[in-house]
Amino acid sequence: MTIDVNPRTDLRTHQVTNQPLPLGKYNAFHCDPILRRGVEREGAGWAAGALTDLGEAVGAPENVELATLANQHGPRLRRYDAGGRRVDTIDFHPAWHQIMGLAYRHGLGAKPWLEPRDGAHVAKAASSILFNELEGGCMCPVAITYGSVPLIRKQPDIAALWEGPLLSTQYDGRNLPIERKTGATAAFAATEKQGGSDIRRNSTVARPAGAPGPGREYLLTGHKWFVSAAGADVILASAQTDNGPSMFLMPRWLPDGTRNLISIERLKDKMGNHSNPSSEMEFDNAHGWMIGEEGRGIAAMMVFMQYSRFEVALMPVGEMRLTLTHALNYARQRSAFGKTLAEQPLMKNVLADLSIEYEASVNLALRVGRSFDEGPKNDAQRAFGRLSVAIAKYWHNKRCVTFVQEAMEVHGGAGYVEDSVIPRFYREAPVNNIWEGSGNVICLDILRTLRSDRLAKDALFTELELSKGGNRHLDAAVDGLHGLIADTAVVESQARKVAERLALTLQASLLVRNADAVVADAFCGSRLGTDWSGLFGTLPTSAPLDQIIARASAGELS
Repeated sequence: MTIDVNPRTDLRTHQVTNQPLPLGKYNAFHCDPILRRGVEREGAGWAAGALTDLGEAVGAPENVELATLANQHGPRLRRYDAGGRRVDTIDFHPAWHQIMGLAYRHGLGAKPWLEPRDGAHVAKAASSILFNELEGGCMCPVAITYGSVPLIRKQPDIAALWEGPLLSTQYDGRNLPIERKTGATAAFAATEKQGGSDIRRNSTVARPAGAPGPGREYLLTGHKWFVSAAGADVILASAQTDNGPSMFLMPRWLPDGTRNLISIERLKDKMGNHSNPSSEMEFDNAHGWMIGEEGRGIAAMMVFMQYSRFEVALMPVGEMRLTLTHALNYARQRSAFGKTLAEQPLMKNVLADLSIEYEASVNLALRVGRSFDEGPKNDAQRAFGRLSVAIAKYWHNKRCVTFVQEAMEVHGGAGYVEDSVIPRFYREAPVNNIWEGSGNVICLDILRTLRSDRLAKDALFTELELSKGGNRHLDAAVDGLHGLIADTAVVESQARKVAERLALTLQASLLVRNADAVVADAFCGSRLGTDWSGLFGTLPTSAPLDQIIARASAGELS
């Protein structure tokens, strides 16, 4: 029997018109004038060459395809080998290893520690923003590695063994003892079922294997409910000791070449972040070495959190940029009612508002990075960094989910289907609200800092004073902020209101000093000068929309 195959592609009913061409190869750094200007302004202009190389990789279609594959074919848990022996390994699609290799070659988690210089954390911030335009899942192990280095440095004997592998720019995904690898990745294990963010309620216990104390070996027993980067070489874990919560470093392989008694019970079936293995883990007299003083684990953990939270404040900024880039590309090609979408007044308002939000977020992210660079030599900047990183982590992530949804809506149905990259980023966005402290936890941390750290509070207002007289709405907001937090007994139920006003006022101050007046005035007028709804596309009629959009997209998408 002969089968007549006729694709009928010449039918007039299927002629494709008025469909924008997809975003092809582009350089994510070159086409982002806001990020380029910010990097130069905040002291990392020397990194422009490396950022250009990374931008080229981020915009390469073959790497976008790898990121897609790593999420479509997520990690799988293999608990036993063919002979029935427990192995507890994670099997990844090859695309995951290629994307991880790309991140590590560019030093995403290592460079500020490998090359400590003025602007190092600013350059790291820009790198993370760029890489999050490609793939967010692998940024979890990057964030943990970035935060683990200052933590293990609290215990020099442990740092001597592990800092080198953790700072390697040669990614090695093999499940082998560290002596046989070219580099290491880290995981972090604190959350438990009964405790969540309340670490003091955790039930995992640690008992000394011999003499107790910092750097000594302990045996850990317990269950960790949420451990991301589950395939890592080393796990940083909290556990209860006789003197309270303490921190430990737990290698997957012990010095004698045997497996540590760490079991992966299951992988979490998450809404998004599909490429990254998040798991439940069981410790059964697993070996760990204490970091810092016994009973001082929460203080040690906050050293880690300071940097990992910064990473999680950067992730949504990259997601904003990627989806804004796609929205602009689509709106400039798609026509409706006789004009391109980008020429329609209401769509202009949406695109301009998204552009302003992105610029405000970049300004805050890079300013936090500068405070990290200056902090070791400047107490006020160190205090400002402690407060501003929490503000940025909270606010960027609260704004990102709505931002990505708006960028999706620009595309209509074409943005909602899985042929588009945007659904992957929409699923990715909410997890960053939860990682390293959910919104309420972060806001309460901000409140505690304002109450207990006079230097941080003074550093914040010193920063805001730099823009005094630049915009009347901002001046009024700063005055109002004084009143809002003057009483250190602000009730906890208002902590989110305080965090929002801090974020908006700080972003506005940075825009008044750093951005064109058209951007700063539109931001202050919409966010500070009215009863702001929080919705995008509600800029005042006086806002020069074309100028605002052009400022965010002056680079060429080629």
